[in-house]
Amino acid sequence: MLCVLTRTATRVSLVKPCRLPTPVPVVQISDRTLVHQESLPKLPVPPLQQTCARYLGSLEPLICEEEMAHTRKLMKEFLRPGGVGERLQKSLERRARKTENWLSDWWMQSAYLDSRMPVAMYTSPGVVLPKMHFQDRQGQMRFAAKLIAGVLDFKSMIDSETLPVEYLGGKPLCMDQYYQVLSSCRIPGPKRDTVVNHANGKNPPTHITVVHNFQFFVLDVYNSDGSPLTVDQIYVQLEKIWNTSLQTNKEPVGILTSNHRNTWGKAYNNLIKDKTNKESVRAIQKSIFTVCLDAPKPRVSDEMYHNKVAAQMLHGGGSRWNSGNRWFDKTLQFIIGEDGSCGLTYEHAAAEGPPIVFLVDHVVDYMRRNETVRTPMIPLPMPLKLRFNITPEIKKDIEKAKQNMNIMVHELDVRVLNFLHYGRKFPRSHKLSPDAFIQMALQLAYYRMYQTCCPTYESASLRMFKLGRTEAIRSTTTESLQFTQAMDDPSKNNGEKAALLEKAIKVHREHTHMAIHGQGVERHMLGLKMVAIEDLTSLPEIFMDTSYAVSSHFNLCTSQVGSKTDCHMCFGPMVPDGYGVCYNPMDDHINFAVTAFNSCEETNATKLSMFLEEALLDMKTLLEQVSKAQ
Repeated sequence: MLCVLTRTATRVSLVKPCRLPTPVPVVQISDRTLVHQESLPKLPVPPLQQTCARYLGSLEPLICEEEMAHTRKLMKEFLRPGGVGERLQKSLERRARKTENWLSDWWMQSAYLDSRMPVAMYTSPGVVLPKMHFQDRQGQMRFAAKLIAGVLDFKSMIDSETLPVEYLGGKPLCMDQYYQVLSSCRIPGPKRDTVVNHANGKNPPTHITVVHNFQFFVLDVYNSDGSPLTVDQIYVQLEKIWNTSLQTNKEPVGILTSNHRNTWGKAYNNLIKDKTNKESVRAIQKSIFTVCLDAPKPRVSDEMYHNKVAAQMLHGGGSRWNSGNRWFDKTLQFIIGEDGSCGLTYEHAAAEGPPIVFLVDHVVDYMRRNETVRTPMIPLPMPLKLRFNITPEIKKDIEKAKQNMNIMVHELDVRVLNFLHYGRKFPRSHKLSPDAFIQMALQLAYYRMYQTCCPTYESASLRMFKLGRTEAIRSTTTESLQFTQAMDDPSKNNGEKAALLEKAIKVHREHTHMAIHGQGVERHMLGLKMVAIEDLTSLPEIFMDTSYAVSSHFNLCTSQVGSKTDCHMCFGPMVPDGYGVCYNPMDDHINFAVTAFNSCEETNATKLSMFLEEALLDMKTLLEQVSKAQ
């Protein structure tokens, strides 16, 4: 499931280094970068006893004593000297010695490539950028041209190997994911998908794809001398594309990519039987990225605007609107509406949030600059329109995909909360972690809404390690439950409540520290389970236990996105009766996006957003009152 950056990493600019620079600020380094990347530590396998004890601890607030006693009994058997637990641990340690990262391939498969659910809404996040001030197609084209130039400027840092290294807690992070997001695409398979990165080939792509009115175009973005097109050149090319795609009755071939993966896999094989179709599909897959020039959406109130745009970035609004104006398998798709709405969606298998967020920040910064680049007076060729031959069978597949997408669009409820009362500076002023503070607010909001707590997933970065992806922080703890129960207990005074909040935040910080240092519970348990699937005839009972299923059913799937840009990121819930909650804490406000499925009567994104705002305000009042009393 979806995992994005959870700690804000420091970026240090370097002067003309080679690939993957050594993180020494403002120092010329030209020969140590590969050595530095190679010297990143391997992801460790945590001690078995430690993980199992912490796993049992994570169950305490979630299950009853009777179930807990049963699970303890199963765990005792699992940990028996010379037993199955020790055997699995040794196998996992052997795998760790033999591979660069014992987890990354398994994670990519189990979280993404094996999943048969649609990528739209279920795994691909959306990012909403601040609304632009254009309201017509000229403004849309000009903005799109600048954005494309900005992404190409980012690409030049990758190509020239001058991308700044990120640090976390003074330690350099693995930069591999930055090299996976451009020129890559997911390919559907009958049982498992694959991801292909065309940037690594002998002839890396020099084109992007642009889609307008469901029609795809190849736009070469480099001159014959290898220099990128200027903003003015790109604008001229986009105008040509616009003027040759005015028909609105074309079959939305792109909507096929929004379907369940098995259905899309069959339709894909059917589609590429035709030579012309195959060439068109390959051109989209190989492109550096895709730009979607969207038709205007129905007007909504200012209050509903952010909700609708967030939904637009996730799924396009349905077959009547812009869902066919996508290729959801493409790693990066920038979306620019004629009405000033803009953002992107990205396919999650290739990378987590950090490279996407850094790219967004870079592009937004680039677009603010008003540098004029002299445009060469060379006539540019007409962008190539990609042709598709639509057989009756493909037409039928498209109709099915339209129906399915319209059901999904109706199914997803998206609510954006712009919390304007304070931002990350407030918890910091009380020497509290902003992330842990927000997580406790989510715990309080959920508890007030349901009078119980639930399994909660917060993603954490493992990029301190070579090829590191993510770990999960289990935010629901005995301490968080004690705090949420105390907040509305009239028998508890403010001092007691504040002490419980601080204790819960301290425990969350400890769990976060362990997670990012490769000592988390979730991925170690996954590793043991994957070894068991490969090596044993049957799964150990600890993985068949009800408690394991309950604790992994994450009703709250959450992620912090640390971005300099005042943007919102959003993603769908992990489970049918759950919520997806993404947040971007700025200094003086916090951007939240909350999602839920309308088919579940128990969940309500609007209601949870209201409880969340109330929780954040009550926690601020509590700390202020306690401070005054001291």
